[in-house]
Amino acid sequence: MDRKLSLIGASITLAGVLGFAVSMLTGTLWMSYLTSILIAWGFIMMTCGFYRYGRSDAKVAAICALIFAGMYALCNTVVYFTQLTAVANDSLTGQALKILDFREFGLFFSLDLLGYCLMAVSTFFAGLTIKVKDKGDKWLKALLLIHGVFAVSCFIMPTLGLFSADMEGATWIGTLILEFWCVYFIPVGVLAYRYFRSRVGADA
Repeated sequence: MDRKLSLIGASITLAGVLGFAVSMLTGTLWMSYLTSILIAWGFIMMTCGFYRYGRSDAKVAAICALIFAGMYALCNTVVYFTQLTAVANDSLTGQALKILDFREFGLFFSLDLLGYCLMAVSTFFAGLTIKVKDKGDKWLKALLLIHGVFAVSCFIMPTLGLFSADMEGATWIGTLILEFWCVYFIPVGVLAYRYFRSRVGADA
């Protein structure tokens, strides 16, 4: 059961990232919000898998990965559920719209970046748990650890006010950054699935 749920988690995360990449290219906002929630929930399951099949001497790192994953999932689920409901239903005006609409680069945009900061911290700790048995595991570990670097920029950028609704080219710059992230994270999902699939007999 543990192995199956871990595989499902990696699959959901991978499907979410692929769907998010497509939605950003096509400009389908509702799909980008829905797939972002999918990524968050799948990531929780995938991180639980890293805890289950991680190194026995890295339990503290695994627990840290789980807690930060939960914080990330809560942040981003709140952000994107708000976009799918209150914002999408055109029920907001004035200051409320500036605060809650992700496209206004206001409070909820900053909260979204905080979520990805927490996700990056989670992947760093998850990387510390990986049992390296072959090159695939080695790449997974490296990608998870290096992904932790994104935490710095995701935390600092909102505090510096680098993005605003009046910024020229803000939309395409944001899209380019997100597509780069998708290209980076797709191999994580693939290698995580491979990692869990190779844990044959680990549930026994």
